[in-house]
Order: sequence, then C-alpha cells, then structure tokens
Amino acid sequence: MGPETAVGRKLAESGRTLAVAESCTGGLVGHMITNVPGSSAYFKGGVVAYGNEAKKRLLGVSAATLDRHGAVSAQTASKMAEGARKKLGADMALAITGIAGPGGGTPDKPVGTVFVAIADCRKVRTKTKKLSLKGTRKAIKKAAALSALNLLEKALA
Repeated sequence: MGPETAVGRKLAESGRTLAVAESCTGGLVGHMITNVPGSSAYFKGGVVAYGNEAKKRLLGVSAATLDRHGAVSAQTASKMAEGARKKLGADMALAITGIAGPGGGTPDKPVGTVFVAIADCRKVRTKTKKLSLKGTRKAIKKAAALSALNLLEKALA
C-alpha cells in the first residue's frame, strides 16, 4: 500500500478533508491522491502554483514573503499550505515547493532542495520540513511527492 492509500484511509476514517498546493511537483501529489478510489470523499482539490504570481494570486502568499525568503523556503511552503487550506475549505493542506533541476540551484539552495508544509485547522502552527533530494528532475519530483505524503501520513497518526 502506497502512502496515498494510507493517507486516504486515515482521512476517510477521521472524516477530515485535504487540499494540496504544489509547485515543483506540478500536480503529482494530486494525481497520486486521486488514483485512490473514493478519494472524492476527502480530497477537496489542488492548486499547481508554479510561478510566484500564481502563489500570490491563488494562494495568498505575500510579495514580502517571496521577496524576503524566496519561492523555495519554509515560509513560502507554509503560506502555500495555509492558503490552500483556506481557499479550498479543507481541514488540512499539504504544500510543496522546491528546485527539481537540473538548473536553478544556488549554493544556499542546491537542486533537490524541497520544502513541505502541512497546515492543519486543529493546530496553531503549520509544520514544515526541508528535504535534500538527489537524482534527475523526474526522480526529485517523485521523491518529493512520496516524502510529502509520508509526512502527511505521520501527521495523521
């Protein structure tokens, strides 16, 4: 059983709903979640906010957050998750932003740097985690999606 199935089972059992906000994974997490039969019972939807304008307009990430911390940061991931949860009316939201490569990395944020955030209406603070992934663009995207779902599964435990 993959993490998307385990997440779905836990969401369904608890009666909670989920939204996603994705950047570097380009909709892969939403795709994985909707591969599970019955996911419409708990999955509200997702936003692929690849560019900064989409992050601002669709998810409410402030220009100040993006300017101060960058699109690939714990702060931006947190705001993306909070925005998706509120805009889609979900109990929880999962957000991912990162650098899948092969270009775009910097010494401070090399290719494979990914931030995942989980916003939960039951918690005051949004939980964030930094990942350092290796591999091709496709491998990084897949590892980011799987890691994010694994983190969500643990948060639901």
